[in-house]
Amino acid sequence: MQLGKYSLGIGDRFSHQGTAQLRAIMKANQSGLEICPVWNKSNREHTYVHSHPADVRKEADEAVTKLGFSGKYFVDADHIHMGTVAPFVETADFFTLDVASFIGKESPEADVKTFLASCSKYIGKLSIPGIEHPIEVSEDLLVQIAGKFLAATQQASEIYSFLKEKKGEGNFITEVSMDEVESPQTPVDLFFILKMLADRGVPVQTIAPKFTGRFNKGVDYAGDIAQFAKEFEEDVLVIDFAVKKFGLPAELKLSVHSGSDKFTIYPIMAGIIKKYNKGIHVKTAGTTWLEEVIGLALAGGDALKAAIFIYSEALGRKAELCAPYADVIDINDSKLPSAAEVEGWSSEKFANTLRHIPGHPDYNPNFRQLIHVGYKVAAEMGTTYTDLLKKHAEIVGQCVEENIYERHLKRLF
Repeated sequence: MQLGKYSLGIGDRFSHQGTAQLRAIMKANQSGLEICPVWNKSNREHTYVHSHPADVRKEADEAVTKLGFSGKYFVDADHIHMGTVAPFVETADFFTLDVASFIGKESPEADVKTFLASCSKYIGKLSIPGIEHPIEVSEDLLVQIAGKFLAATQQASEIYSFLKEKKGEGNFITEVSMDEVESPQTPVDLFFILKMLADRGVPVQTIAPKFTGRFNKGVDYAGDIAQFAKEFEEDVLVIDFAVKKFGLPAELKLSVHSGSDKFTIYPIMAGIIKKYNKGIHVKTAGTTWLEEVIGLALAGGDALKAAIFIYSEALGRKAELCAPYADVIDINDSKLPSAAEVEGWSSEKFANTLRHIPGHPDYNPNFRQLIHVGYKVAAEMGTTYTDLLKKHAEIVGQCVEENIYERHLKRLF
């Protein structure tokens, strides 16, 4: 099973926008692209909204049937680990193995020695085609890399082995995720991480490293753009080299998590993958959920009141809602409007404040990030929220489709 060169992870908290999401991808594919939609939802999101992994498969299949989509599509068990993978086995065919929590954990001494012995030939100057200067590899560096990543890759191997036993070899896509950590992985880290995965028999098709800079949920990239460009390009070259060196799947490509709305670096990523004729996987995180709230605000009446209620509740429960996302949000409390102020907003004011249009005088990334993590509030509203989605399906669907097509796919591809 192969993912395809270009793919887009389309998260959908409440499983109502599958058709709108797919319409955007089909619209882009009319220009000659073949972008694979990947409906993704994590165990945490299922827990918050009281859904089941089978709901995501149902949403994807129904959207594909309704629109007559004939391309590849997948359902991603997003950010799973050994403790959460089981409920996803039956209905998912893409598994994001989140091993970030194992980075830095101790490995058995014998495993470390075996890894170091297998890397002795790389000590000295490691030349990777396309990278101008050779990478200096020392034994100390290898010891550091083993200390950081060996346990994480072992965990990836254990999850993969479990899935292979349950689903059969070649019947699912494997992604390895190490992005939700504080320190970025360097290109040389990535090279040896890929060696570890190959040594352990993990046929990784996409890998999500932590890049330099902040990849906060639903807002633009914050960081050194030149450094990111250098790092991203070198990662692409490292992957190409590692595929040939270690026998990894030829389609192996970078995956950018919290990749949605990184408008500043979209042209950089687009230029590099075009330069080397490589693929990419980008996850649009909770962008669809935000567009639902925008659509409800624009619908006015009770729908606008619901959107205002979601913000008001999220503001009052900020610490609780932000805690699980501490590494991927950055909210300046002083720039959050009060609940009383938002209570008096019009549909347009609310939508313009939430919608990600850099430079718009009303846009507020702090407001946007808080609502991003506030989907638990909507989940607690139950049918009050989902009935509004059904009632205003047309305007909400238009927001979702326009956002994915105009702001993401057009910029990326």
